[in-house]
Amino acid sequence: MDDFLKTIGGLLGAVAPTIATALGGPLAGAAVGAIVSALGLPPDTPAEQVAAAVQKADPDTLLKLKQAEQAFAAKMKQLDIDLERIAAGDRADARARERSVGSLSVNVLACIVIVGFFATVGFVLSGYVGLTGEQGVLVGTVVGYVSAKADQVVSYFFGSSAGSDKKTEAMARAIAR
Repeated sequence: MDDFLKTIGGLLGAVAPTIATALGGPLAGAAVGAIVSALGLPPDTPAEQVAAAVQKADPDTLLKLKQAEQAFAAKMKQLDIDLERIAAGDRADARARERSVGSLSVNVLACIVIVGFFATVGFVLSGYVGLTGEQGVLVGTVVGYVSAKADQVVSYFFGSSAGSDKKTEAMARAIAR
């Protein structure tokens, strides 16, 4: 399921955020069923083929996924299922497990990522590397990657609000128009 999420998570998150959220939790089967149904695939279609179909989506397919999103959200509301509450519980369980294990590896890794982020940005801003041509593209890619990892560390330790997710969804909808 993790590979499936990595493969289609970004696109699905923009087109069908409720289904994308459900894919990461106990309602993953229902979410996959909604995707498979929207794509007109047989129920027993392997995850790789479903992911490939989502990746090759044309505007008509994206519209079908959006309609499946609306139907899925309505069904979740009708059943009084709060996906955000489920996701928050999942995060709380993961953090509780982390506290109970008491491993320093996560903290050490987080420190390495954050220090690496500041070191990378400091190195770039100091002027030691050129920011034009191919070297500039490479530097921009590295800074973007390290920045994304630092954002994940901050989100892990301090959380990411549901309001932030809704803002991201609104921005994705505005861009899609």
